Amino acid sequence: MAAARTPQGATRAGGTKGSRLGGGSGRFGGSVRAVGRALHFPVTGAARGIRKATHAHGAGESGLGKLIELHAVNGAGDLMITIALASTVFFSVPTDEARGRVALYLAITMAPFTVLAPVIGPLLDKLPHGRRAAMAGSMLARALLALIIAGAVATGSLELYPAALGVLVASKAYGVVRSAVVPRLLPPRFSLVKANSRVTLGGLLATGAAAPIGAGLHAIGPRWPLYGAFVLYIWGTFLSFTLAPKVDSAKGEDVALLAADEDHLHGPHRQSAKRPGLRTVGIAVTHALGANAALRWLSGFLTFFLAFLLREHPLTGQSAAVSLGLVAVSAGAGNALGTAVGAWLRSRAPEIIIVTVLAIVLGAAITAAIFFGAFLVACLTATTGFCLALAKLSLDALIQRDVPESVRTSAFARSETMLQMAWVLGGAIGIVMPLNGTAGLCLAAAVLALGWATTSRGLLSSARHGGAAKPRVA
Repeated sequence: MAAARTPQGATRAGGTKGSRLGGGSGRFGGSVRAVGRALHFPVTGAARGIRKATHAHGAGESGLGKLIELHAVNGAGDLMITIALASTVFFSVPTDEARGRVALYLAITMAPFTVLAPVIGPLLDKLPHGRRAAMAGSMLARALLALIIAGAVATGSLELYPAALGVLVASKAYGVVRSAVVPRLLPPRFSLVKANSRVTLGGLLATGAAAPIGAGLHAIGPRWPLYGAFVLYIWGTFLSFTLAPKVDSAKGEDVALLAADEDHLHGPHRQSAKRPGLRTVGIAVTHALGANAALRWLSGFLTFFLAFLLREHPLTGQSAAVSLGLVAVSAGAGNALGTAVGAWLRSRAPEIIIVTVLAIVLGAAITAAIFFGAFLVACLTATTGFCLALAKLSLDALIQRDVPESVRTSAFARSETMLQMAWVLGGAIGIVMPLNGTAGLCLAAAVLALGWATTSRGLLSSARHGGAAKPRVA
């Protein structure tokens, strides 16, 4: 029995010893894991918080959350490109030379872009089954073009301009496809306005978060923001393929015509308008599109006009960089607030909202032109951002309400192309405009007044009748 007890005791002793060693090892391992969790928590905690926000209210189940994340990556990448190009084309030379450079940049990139932009939507209409591949292709193309621009920045090569044009075209293609994808990913009891506002707000927040990172990369070297853009676009390429497969479905879709009704059709569609499946978009949508075009024109105009004006004549008591920063922050804050308010308003009286915000911006432009000053300029940019977001969300609501589902994605794609062209036109005029604040804002007010006069009557009439004045073509 003693012999029997001895091994048992030895076993117990060994077990106790092993237990002590194991306990020490466990305590050490636990400490290491605790330190690891503490170090990783800021990243993993933030990632979980972002994922929870983007996937809330059914967005995760429908696939909308993935699109919000993809759009955030897209916005951050575009900002990195913007920082790199601004430092190369705008800030690196005196004002007069910068105007020439930017004019050359617009002539080489924006002029062909205005020709290509109307073609992008119809081309993508013919590829409804490859939307995920189209978005991934846009991301991959911009990643490669970012590397080309980085080389051009280092050598001063003219490759910068065609590469920048390629980035614009690829970005436009992404925007058109995204507009067509959102209606396919709506969660239950989710309006299109709320979905678009959530996607847009995700992009705005990502842009704001990426701004200091881009500035820090630029401090290392002018090419580093482009390397950052490359990484983001590669990430976006993979994210594109994680979208729900249903975004590639074109079941029940047709092509939308941007005419108020069948009496306003021109060209080959005049005789074929009554074919089944071919519909017009309604008078409220066309007037809302005109009002949004006026606001988008103003956005492009202020972007370039104020950039040069404030560089030459900074706001009182501020440097040129600070002045531009204040204006940019005001516009971004206004846009974010407008997007949030639009999501709260949802689709309530969209015609009235568009007429109202256009009148508000018109009043702000007239006031800033008469009493030109730092505070009023900042107020104008914030008001423009706020009203632009509300007007675009109201246009989305009208398209959802008045355009049949079979042509809704096509209507989004074509309307976005037209709005982008309006922005380009405004930017081109902002470049050639003399650097006189009062004169520039008077021109802006005149364009807004024309937009308001030509669209408000039709929108108010549509609001009184509760929709399109005439039935759509069947």
